[in-house]
Amino acid sequence: MDQSERYYQYLERLTREMVSPEQIRVETVYEDLRELCKMLRVSKGVTAFYSSLSHERRGQGDVYIPYDNGSETDKALTIRSDLEGVLVGQCTVYHAKGDEPWTEDELIRIDTIQRMMLNFVSRDRMKMMIRKATLYDDAGFSNIRLFTHTVEKIGNEQCLKYFCAARIDLKHFSLINQQLGRDVCNKVMKEYIRQLEEATGEGGIVSRLGGDNFVMLFRKNHLDQVVKLLEGSPVHFGEMNDGRVMISARAGILVIPDDYYYHDFGDLMDRIINAYNASKGGGRGDIVFSNEKMLEQKEQAMRIKQIFPVALQNDEILVFYQPKISVSTKSIVGAEALSRWYNNGKLVMPNAFIPVLEQSMDICKLDFYVLDHVCRDIRRWLDEGKPVVRISVNLSRRHLIDLDLQDHILSIVDNYRIPHHLIEIELTETTSDVEFKDLKRIVTGLQEAGIYTSVDDFGVGYSSLNLIREIPWNILKVDRNFLPSNGDNAQDRFNVMFRHVVKMAKEMGLICVAEGVETREQVEILRKNGCDIAQGFYYDKPLPVREFEKRLEQNTYPDKD
Repeated sequence: MDQSERYYQYLERLTREMVSPEQIRVETVYEDLRELCKMLRVSKGVTAFYSSLSHERRGQGDVYIPYDNGSETDKALTIRSDLEGVLVGQCTVYHAKGDEPWTEDELIRIDTIQRMMLNFVSRDRMKMMIRKATLYDDAGFSNIRLFTHTVEKIGNEQCLKYFCAARIDLKHFSLINQQLGRDVCNKVMKEYIRQLEEATGEGGIVSRLGGDNFVMLFRKNHLDQVVKLLEGSPVHFGEMNDGRVMISARAGILVIPDDYYYHDFGDLMDRIINAYNASKGGGRGDIVFSNEKMLEQKEQAMRIKQIFPVALQNDEILVFYQPKISVSTKSIVGAEALSRWYNNGKLVMPNAFIPVLEQSMDICKLDFYVLDHVCRDIRRWLDEGKPVVRISVNLSRRHLIDLDLQDHILSIVDNYRIPHHLIEIELTETTSDVEFKDLKRIVTGLQEAGIYTSVDDFGVGYSSLNLIREIPWNILKVDRNFLPSNGDNAQDRFNVMFRHVVKMAKEMGLICVAEGVETREQVEILRKNGCDIAQGFYYDKPLPVREFEKRLEQNTYPDKD
């Protein structure tokens, strides 16, 4: 067989291999290419693939050398493909120094092989790039598509019973970004996720949802190891790994039951997210395990969302009033309006529906509903000549995005011709600079309109002092957690803090209200420290409107034993 016949034999076999990508044998392709290189007196063959023109300029790409006989080279032939600057391929062959120049026939055959090789490598690289773009993000983390594919593959085999699933977010990463910079922050995140990936076990995966939020699937027998990492793991950074930072996470974890039958990816995610939301809500720790009770709570929440609009239409939600008592005169000087929902004759507790409504703008509808009913009651008291005190209405933080909130409040108040000083708007502390600016705008506007404003749950947030320094409140409501619990011990920490908070409020011209007052001992402490007003079960629980009217007529509360 002469050289020409051998060339066409290799070319035919190479073509067959490349045309059938699902059956392609890469090593066979490279063997044939090596034989062709020897036949055509090519001393070295190089292919390169770049994902962009800028990567080509910087030499940042994938380079393959399928053939190199080690000879010194002096000439090179290069062909290049450019798919609109997005994918760039090169194939270069070298001529051995001292060899006879390539013949015209050899050059034609070399060009054919180069184009075949470039097509082969480009197609392979294209598949890899499409996979990377589809299943990974720009930082190299697998995304929700790959996570879904992994879960469904294992789930369709009904093997998820060997796994746990989790939804996590890394704690304090914005702070790390501010202190150490984006590059170090990215390095720390990658190292921490690498540790989690190593702990997942066979078939496990950690995928990024976005930002510092991830989902993961891991073997049950690796649960302790994963939990330990989530609770906190030191991560090294710096060029010499000479810096360390402790990274931990909030997580909702589902230990998938042995009898779990997989039928839907959404069902699995719902179970994880319920636990994750509980971890973010506080009070249950940073790592929360999913259980059947959470599913029941979710179903109850969905039911509340469905029937809430009807409840507003049918006036199922009643407004109760909890009196605020002057510590010095023991008379009613105000009240807080609170919601009580009666559905089909049964009481729906506030802690069952308020958090659900807080998840959407439904809470704003409830707030305006309460304000409307409060104004309706005050109008009736005024028309009937009954005693009237200032009533406070709570507004959710969700109102802060409403640029026309002041107008909405005043339209309700003025519709019932209520003197503005009889309405008090209670707003809780905020957690961000953006909310703080909105809060200041709203409070200032209401003050100018003659509406009283109070900061609720003072002392719970992290910027309490700045809150009362920057915003012109009328009233400061001290959270029940600040109330002293150790009697007359003047050096008790709570006594010291409470005493100075009250003194500061008074010197700033604020009315001071203590919430959650339940004992006579606490009333005495309020009186000694000059706190103006007490609200709590010691004096009265939240009352239906008719009972509250009777209390207003009596208008005095004797001290209890």
